[in-house]
Amino acid sequence: MSGNSAESTSSVDVVLVKGGRTKIRYAAELLSDDGTRIAVRAPWAGNAVRDFGFVRFEAGDVFTEYYWRDRWYAVKEVRDAAGALKGWYCDITRPATLSGGELVVEDLDLDLWRSADGTDVRRLDEDEFEESGLTERDPAAAAAAVTALDELEVLATAEGGLESLLE
Repeated sequence: MSGNSAESTSSVDVVLVKGGRTKIRYAAELLSDDGTRIAVRAPWAGNAVRDFGFVRFEAGDVFTEYYWRDRWYAVKEVRDAAGALKGWYCDITRPATLSGGELVVEDLDLDLWRSADGTDVRRLDEDEFEESGLTERDPAAAAAAVTALDELEVLATAEGGLESLLE
């Protein structure tokens, strides 16, 4: 099988890289891999509650995460321990790679949040993106990242738009 196939495993390690270093690594259940989009499910991997003010990620939360090999983002559906939808957290990343049981994605700092009811759509970490120096180091990647954030924001504000990515 190719390095980008689901191979015969039902679990993978998700490896989020930022600034050339592993930011976080966690085990996830591989739900599907159609050759372009990879879907995994994992419990909240943080060591503690992460309160953003507009949403809290905490023990018991379940993330169903969608990664693409040809898109510059990942979309994570977040549900609480009882299964209630909290919303979608979208990371702007380089296209994902899956090889040897590792799903590797490079975080490019930009993020987008959409609440479950769709009333709260917000762009996040634009200051971190500017400070990262990506615009100077890799202008093409920076442009792709901004385009991806714009695309996700449009989808997040259209009825059923974000959800259409996950069907």
